[in-house]
Amino acid sequence: MSYKLAICLVAICAIAFVHGSDEDALQDFCVRDGKSNTIVNGFTCKPAAATLASDFMFQGLRNPGNTNNKLGSIVTNANVGVFPGINTLGVSFARIDYAPYGVNPPHVHPRGTELLFLQQGTLYVGFVSTTNNTLFAQTLHPGDLFVFPRGLIHFQLNVGKTPAVALAGFNSQNPGVTQVTKAVFASNPPIYDAVIERAFQINPKLIQQLRDLIKQT
Repeated sequence: MSYKLAICLVAICAIAFVHGSDEDALQDFCVRDGKSNTIVNGFTCKPAAATLASDFMFQGLRNPGNTNNKLGSIVTNANVGVFPGINTLGVSFARIDYAPYGVNPPHVHPRGTELLFLQQGTLYVGFVSTTNNTLFAQTLHPGDLFVFPRGLIHFQLNVGKTPAVALAGFNSQNPGVTQVTKAVFASNPPIYDAVIERAFQINPKLIQQLRDLIKQT
């Protein structure tokens, strides 16, 4: 399956489940105005007369991301922050590159459901429900899709010996992301040790060790 076809497939699926997340647009388009500092639950529109065809194109997913890091993965986003043309359209996109055995660690998207398409490699993926912390996990192969419901903790792990590439569509122009370990152990300012110590049943020395490790990822 070609790279262009893969992008088209996930984009179509993302558009199909747009309802239920971002509000519907009230005009044909509203290209984000990069010169405006006004933000009211979104971004202001660029004047229609100044809108260009190039505003609706994004080339940032053409090349593989650098997976030379402690996690062995990198996410390249195509959200409203870098792709002005999707402002108010309720969709965004991402490319995820994984080194062999690389992981996209447990995280959540508070404002969007994610539809993941595996283009290359083999991934073990899953999410945890709010009902009895049930894990729903599968091993994906090229051409497979997997959906992560909005707001639920989920992850991906490259279980193959070669690099993997996945494409993700979201029903939000800015789904947001919170990496679980960073939120707990690398918040600014730090969460009180007493909270983490009691919640995780670990001692202060281990808390500091984890903080030091997580800040390096």
